[in-house]
Amino acid sequence: MTRAISTRSAKATRLASIFLTLLLATVIVVACSNGDSDAGTATSADDDAPTPTPTPSGDDDHSSDDDTPDDDTPDDDTPDDDHPADDDTHEDPAPANCDTAGLPLDQLSLPDGFHICVYAKVPSARSMAVGPKGTLFVGTRADSVYAVEDKNGDKTGDAVHVIADGLVQPNGVEVHDGDLYVGEIFRITRYDDIEDHLDDPGEPAIVNDTYPTDTHHGWKFIKFGPDGKLYIPVGAPCNVCEKKDERFATITRVDADGKNFEIYSRGIRNTVGFDWHPKTGKLWFTDNGRDMLGDDIPPDELNSAPEPGMHFGFPYCHGGTIDDPVFGEARTCAEFTKPKHNFHAHVAALGMRFYDGDQFPGDYTNQIFVCQHGSWNRSEKIGYRVMLVNVDEAGETVTKVAPFIEGWLQGESVWGRPVDVQVMPDGALMVSDDRAGVVYRVYYKK
Repeated sequence: MTRAISTRSAKATRLASIFLTLLLATVIVVACSNGDSDAGTATSADDDAPTPTPTPSGDDDHSSDDDTPDDDTPDDDTPDDDHPADDDTHEDPAPANCDTAGLPLDQLSLPDGFHICVYAKVPSARSMAVGPKGTLFVGTRADSVYAVEDKNGDKTGDAVHVIADGLVQPNGVEVHDGDLYVGEIFRITRYDDIEDHLDDPGEPAIVNDTYPTDTHHGWKFIKFGPDGKLYIPVGAPCNVCEKKDERFATITRVDADGKNFEIYSRGIRNTVGFDWHPKTGKLWFTDNGRDMLGDDIPPDELNSAPEPGMHFGFPYCHGGTIDDPVFGEARTCAEFTKPKHNFHAHVAALGMRFYDGDQFPGDYTNQIFVCQHGSWNRSEKIGYRVMLVNVDEAGETVTKVAPFIEGWLQGESVWGRPVDVQVMPDGALMVSDDRAGVVYRVYYKK
């Protein structure tokens, strides 16, 4: 009897022990589960916690910049992906070696921080355009069109391709949707997918071959506008005249396929450069004034044509105020749109671009670079320089005009004649020179 009670008591004791063990295990599991939840919450909290500002490695070009962060920079000032530090985003704009091509580049003066080197030798280099892959296309008033590649990325052209030759003054070049458009005297042609076929571009498509064949002021600068149309000027076939063919002394435009021809602006003697303001989308263009009225009149012009149908005075009025001695009696200057700015007579204002790159200092953004090719019949030479034209923030008014590059004219001796400017993807500014047969690259580096 006593043994039976002891056995039952022992079994009860073992059951109680097992029960307590299971209960303890349950408590431990619950406790561990609650601990995992807290750890997850803590990790989420860490995502919002400020991270220590890393000490920038810096390089020689930026180590002394005032805005370079140091160990004491507050976390809030740590650059993020949208506002990267200069050291992380801007490669050295200088070429590996500054080529001079035997030219006296030391005679050229530029603002502080700007430098100029020869990018490539291109015979009779005139108007320029750049492709999506960074290829620079160059037209001429000879018979060839060129393409310049920088294959090794050293900021100097190392391959010059002849895209076409035997053409009729193919001054105009433009790239649109990967295709190269070429403007000759009387026609526009197109080379498809040009950057994939630089060594063998094939025969071009004819876009439009109905333009006048007159060679006097017949060479063309061409460019696509924000409206997707190709703008094509037709210069006056004379010094000063009035022709029945209404296409002369105009800027025209066509669709990309060459159709739907229309005259956009009239009264323009000979424009060889135009561009659209990056913010307003309004067209600006240079115009060469007539000759044989002396050294100082009439001026070359910088004009703006924000809408079609505007008339800028030629051949009746020059510079907005000067009646032509032959044709001025027919119409008055008050009838026409006045220039935004008058350059000096005979400077031969040609290529122009708004600067929309990000390499130059901020106060150059949306300002205009204009090439002055230089006089040919003035008693004392003038021009032969690149001008900087400042416009106000609204993009409407010229506020200042000053030389940006000069020195190609030394006394009465000339060794270079700038024709066109082109902003490159890295923000450098290309300048073509048909006298020296080169394309220069202008870059900014303190």
